[in-house]
Amino acid sequence: MDKKQKKRLDVINKKLQHMRKQLSGSREQADDADELKELETTIAQLEAEAAEIKGSK
Repeated sequence: MDKKQKKRLDVINKKLQHMRKQLSGSREQADDADELKELETTIAQLEAEAAEIKGSK
């Protein structure tokens, strides 16, 4: 894993941490169902990208 991939992985992990907190809050306060789906989709995309980077070691 080169320096650029490592940095991208760090950024993805920070975003995931933040998005999971948002998702948790959104589930507690279920005002907007679209927001919940959007957060879940974004998290899934970020997790897939992280797995791809980890797999390309």
